Amino acid sequence: MPPAPKMRPGELDIDVALVERLVREQFPRWAGLPVKQVVSAGTDNAMYRLGDDMVVRLPRLPGGAGQVAKEQRWLPRLAPHLPLAVPEPLAEGAPGRGYALPWGVFRWLDGDDLHTAPLDPAGLAHAAVELGRFVAALRKADATGGPPSWRGGPLADDEHVRAAIRDLDADADGALDGDGATTAWEDALRVPRWDGVPVWLHGDLLPGNLLARGGRLGAVIDFGGLGTGDPAADVLAAWAVFDAGTRPLFREAARVDDATWARGRGWALYFGLTAWHHYRVTNPVLASVGRRAVTEALADRG
Repeated sequence: MPPAPKMRPGELDIDVALVERLVREQFPRWAGLPVKQVVSAGTDNAMYRLGDDMVVRLPRLPGGAGQVAKEQRWLPRLAPHLPLAVPEPLAEGAPGRGYALPWGVFRWLDGDDLHTAPLDPAGLAHAAVELGRFVAALRKADATGGPPSWRGGPLADDEHVRAAIRDLDADADGALDGDGATTAWEDALRVPRWDGVPVWLHGDLLPGNLLARGGRLGAVIDFGGLGTGDPAADVLAAWAVFDAGTRPLFREAARVDDATWARGRGWALYFGLTAWHHYRVTNPVLASVGRRAVTEALADRG
C-alpha cells in the first residue's frame, strides 16, 4: 500500500512497512499483527489499524510531536467524566526506525464518522443533544494543569481569513457571498472576548471526529487539539455538524451564553473559510466541511 497521502509541505514519510517496524521493535507482543492504513481526511495524524482492536496514530508533521504525550496523559483522566466514548491510550511509542516523533497506540473504536455516513434527521437530533452534553461535561472537568488549546484564545489570522474570502468570492462557481462573509467576520471580531477561567475543550469537533453506530452518536475521537481556554471553539460544531433544526438542541444541551455562542459562530467562519480555501485541492473532504460550516453560519445570521 502506498504511503499516507501528504497534504502540506514537510509531512513525514509514513507507510505500513514503517508502522510494522516500529511495532515490532518497541512492542514485540504485537509483532505480526496485521497493519492496515485507515483512510481519513484528518490532517494531523496518519492512522493504521493494528490487529482487530487497536489503532496506531502517528503525527504527520514535526509540530504535532506534543500531541501524543498530551493524549496519553489526559484522556484517561477525562474519560470517566464524559458521556461519550473517547480513545483509550494503550502505549506510547518513541522515535525510531526512520520516524523522528513519538507515536501512540489506542484501542480501536467502532463506528462510522458523520461525514462518511451522515445521520438521518432523528439521529442528528440525538447527536445534537449528546454532543452538547459532551461539550458541557468537558467544560466542567477539572482543568488544573491542562495545556492551552491552540483554539482556546481569541479569533486571529484576520489577514488569512480575508484572503480566503477574496479568493473564494472570485471563484467561478460563485458559492461564497464575499460581502456577506466579510460583514459576518467583522461582526465576530467585535464580540467581547472570553474573560473566564480556562476550561477544557476538544478543539476540533468536526464530522470526521464523531463516530456513530446504529444511527446514534457514540464516540468522539482525535484529541490532538485538546487543551484549555475559551470554550467557544467547541461551539463551532453547531454549524459544522448541525443544521437549523438541530442547532437549538445542541445549544440547549451545551449550556452556553450568548457571547460564547457568537464567538463559536466566529470560529465556524474562521475554520470554514480557511479550510475551504486551503484544502480545495489537497483535501476536498475537509474543504467541503469548511464550506458547509460557512454556509450554515452565514444563513444563521438571518
